[in-house]
Amino acid sequence: MLAKYIQNVNADYRRIRQQIPLGVLHTKVEYDRVVAVLDNILDEIGEQETHTLADLAETLALSIEAYEATHVVIPDASGPDILRSLMEEHELAQSDLPEIGSQGVVSEILSGKRDLNVRQIAQLAVRFGVSPTVFMPTPARTARLRSTKTRKAHLR
Repeated sequence: MLAKYIQNVNADYRRIRQQIPLGVLHTKVEYDRVVAVLDNILDEIGEQETHTLADLAETLALSIEAYEATHVVIPDASGPDILRSLMEEHELAQSDLPEIGSQGVVSEILSGKRDLNVRQIAQLAVRFGVSPTVFMPTPARTARLRSTKTRKAHLR
């Protein structure tokens, strides 16, 4: 009985794998295919966490995440860089961010003359639906900024 069950599962698994690359992604082609399939599944199920395809969507997302962790280099970006990118993505002007402050304050933050404060970071995270940590400096970034400021101070 177990042998017959395994044969059936194997046949079903092969049939599914012809449509959806399951498991470890080895190539960019597999990655692109899984991303497209996941997009289609998410279009179908929306935010229904109890949908029958929700587990498949989560599995595909984990495969994508694993591939990206190994193959995609994410550049080190500052809080202002990330804010600028989000503003472009959402087609926002500096005046469209009252949670930060006036247009002048936004301009100073984007130019690096002023840092984002905790309140601003929290509000931006909510607005853009991201973790507040994306706007916070990493230790390496902070060290690099300090060394740049120190060099500039010595040059004066």
